[in-house]
Amino acid sequence: MVPGDDTILTQLRRGALEYCVLALLERRELYGLDLARQLTADGVLLASEGTLYPLLARLRKAGLVETTWQESSEGPPRRYYALTAEGRESLAAFRRTWKPFRDAVDTTLSGGPHDR
Repeated sequence: MVPGDDTILTQLRRGALEYCVLALLERRELYGLDLARQLTADGVLLASEGTLYPLLARLRKAGLVETTWQESSEGPPRRYYALTAEGRESLAAFRRTWKPFRDAVDTTLSGGPHDR
């Protein structure tokens, strides 16, 4: 059975989504719905909000993000997520690893250098 686009996309998301969340939080703290809106805007990074909240809980348990509750003028208090020092280190490590990995995949997919 040949995997379809959705299956491939799901596998790619599993590896990269948490780092996309960390990258968004690097700029400023955000609440869950803000994160979901940004990650679903292109329809590629996140398929639904349902997968985001368990991921945020895992990031919090791992010490990569921390949360605070803040009052909202538009309703109940919101849980905001912020990057921790450990989260910054993890994101930096991903960035160091991502470019060579991405470049190697792109080279291979384009039929680039091969050992003969």
